[in-house]
Amino acid sequence: MKKTIITVVGKDTVGIIAKVCTYLAENEANVEDISQTIIQGYFNMMMIVDTSRSRKPFGEMAGDLELIGDELGLKIRCQHEDIFTKMHRI
Repeated sequence: MKKTIITVVGKDTVGIIAKVCTYLAENEANVEDISQTIIQGYFNMMMIVDTSRSRKPFGEMAGDLELIGDELGLKIRCQHEDIFTKMHRI
């Protein structure tokens, strides 16, 4: 199973989760876990996504999500789970 960590940060606006999740569903990526919060008008979300069924290469998906973020005025970043885990290990 290939897992990707997706983080979304920026000013809160209507439709952020819908836009990101619609893109993922259209590309056969399954959201396994999602956590989101809004602090003083700033939206923060972290998702764990299974991308093993997606035919879209990781780099292309990451680029597409970055463009969606640009459209919404957000920063959307994707990392392979193993890289994320190693970077955040204590």
